[in-house]
Amino acid sequence: MGILPAQAIGELAAAAVLTADQPLTADQIQPASLDLRLGSSVARVRASFLPGARSVAQRLEQLALHRFNLASGAVLETGCVYIAEIQERLALPARLSAAANPKSSTGRLDVFTRVITDQGDEFDAIDAGYHGPLYAEISPRTFPILVRTGSRLSQIRFRDGQSRLSDAELAALQKDLTLVDAAAASIQDGVAVSVDLAGFGEQRLVGYRAKRFTGLVDVDRVGAYAISDFWEPLHADGSGALVLDPGQFYILASKEAVNVPPDYAAEMVPFDPLVGEFRVHYAGFFDPGFGNGTGGTGARAVLEVRSRDVPFIIEDGQIVGRLVYERMAERPASLYGDAGSNYQGQTLKLSKHFRAQGT
Repeated sequence: MGILPAQAIGELAAAAVLTADQPLTADQIQPASLDLRLGSSVARVRASFLPGARSVAQRLEQLALHRFNLASGAVLETGCVYIAEIQERLALPARLSAAANPKSSTGRLDVFTRVITDQGDEFDAIDAGYHGPLYAEISPRTFPILVRTGSRLSQIRFRDGQSRLSDAELAALQKDLTLVDAAAASIQDGVAVSVDLAGFGEQRLVGYRAKRFTGLVDVDRVGAYAISDFWEPLHADGSGALVLDPGQFYILASKEAVNVPPDYAAEMVPFDPLVGEFRVHYAGFFDPGFGNGTGGTGARAVLEVRSRDVPFIIEDGQIVGRLVYERMAERPASLYGDAGSNYQGQTLKLSKHFRAQGT
């Protein structure tokens, strides 16, 4: 039992458990997840929804304001909610369930993306035995985005049985393999991750705040945009604190370097309302090998942060999230970073769409 690795995901396709409009490509399959591709049809809707006892198509008949085709590309505007077909379909066996999450690059653009299913009563959760289509709810929050058929905003992970590690197992793994490089890791329903506001490099950069009223971002273009056109850099001011303004989006980094050993996968758990009035980490999957092995020896978790209704002060070293770890059903044939990655060994890094300073 455990999270299915890349080679098992390939076997799902061969067994028609996983089908698609177009054959899967090799780079879609990650060490512990599969990138999902947008289909050709998308609808702007009045509001986000869960289908409940109905199909997504039935709900769209009631809620769709406008339908259009993605074959030639289309701009999705900020503040709007869209439902897009996903090319991949599932015919899961009775013991196999799945969970979805935004891709890391999607979260770093502040694009709120969730996967929904027919008769679904939870976002990003696919029940064991589900047979049917998948849809992506997409809501750009900060930047308008250009997408097209085949664009990849979400990823899916397949789970055979229960695989989450207990706190006692996490404590043992922390002792043996150092999941986070903290002197005394806090372990309670996961491994604590805190925010780094001391700053990186000579300029003591602590993060970025998204600018308002920018141009659009083509989600399929890598290294295409100047950072200064979209982001305001934030530097440490000696206070060890940062005020999060309501409605603003921030990219920060964890104080701890994170390590995901090859036989495990990790996920940043949803925001805990007891921590404060802000949301951390839209894109939560960490694949086996992240910060580990040939590609690196620990990597910071980049934090996508948005304050809620009131200004909120966060301080250096404040816990902002927790990592849960799960066993892999077997070790992946390749690990995160083996074939190159935009984020292996990262410290504070924007999404792959932006050029490094000075380039």
